[in-house]
Amino acid sequence: MIIDIHSHLNFPDFDIDRLSILEEMKEQNVATITVGTSFETSKQAVELAQSTNILAATVGVHPTEDELFDSSEFTQLIDENVVAVGECGIDYFRGDEKADFQMKNFISHIEFAIDNKLPLMVHARSTKGTSDAYQVVADVIERYVHDWPSDVPKGDMHFFAGNIESARRLLNLGFTLSFDGPITFTRDYDEVIEFCPIDMIHAETDAPFAAPAPFRGKRCTPLMVNHVINRISEIKSLDRTVLDAQLVLNAYQTFPKLHNVLENALR
Repeated sequence: MIIDIHSHLNFPDFDIDRLSILEEMKEQNVATITVGTSFETSKQAVELAQSTNILAATVGVHPTEDELFDSSEFTQLIDENVVAVGECGIDYFRGDEKADFQMKNFISHIEFAIDNKLPLMVHARSTKGTSDAYQVVADVIERYVHDWPSDVPKGDMHFFAGNIESARRLLNLGFTLSFDGPITFTRDYDEVIEFCPIDMIHAETDAPFAAPAPFRGKRCTPLMVNHVINRISEIKSLDRTVLDAQLVLNAYQTFPKLHNVLENALR
């Protein structure tokens, strides 16, 4: 099995052909974690995961959304298919006018994850030319390290685009790093991917966004995660079969509930 650890099959971009994409994913043995970015899309992600054995879900509010994270509402969505809390985090790419609101929401997600013994799916996007969002995320996580249940992984830094300094700090805090389609058409990520330990890395698509070469500019689907894995294999000089097995193991270690969700798909 190949696991795309972050996609948005719950988004309207897939309303026309979602079922056919899921059928093709089953045929090609591709699974994915479908990520919520608001209460409504989180609910949709959970419902999708309930409908098939190749999907898991996350629940949360994206940092660029204006929605306040309400833990009492989101508690209603937690079931056996929910493997992480998020997509949550800090986004300064278009300015920091909402910095206080983002921080309040991010802290609420962290406390919710700790209470529900779930890892985080974190979004961080920095001001152009800086790593400020990654530093803020790390600062906040450090304040909660001692509250984290010892048997619960911290989570993943989705679509990591930081430098080695940020990578090192986040890895030391117990976060994995995941990479997307852009690694197939730019060398900007090579150094960080080379630096990242093989047991702390993931492949994802962020579908419908950021399609890899040769599909750049088109709608991305979880099936395209193969191209991301191929590029990681090249950068790290690893046999593809070895890397596939390691990435599945990494996904299960970062999201412990995922194995149970996909168990039937593995038979």
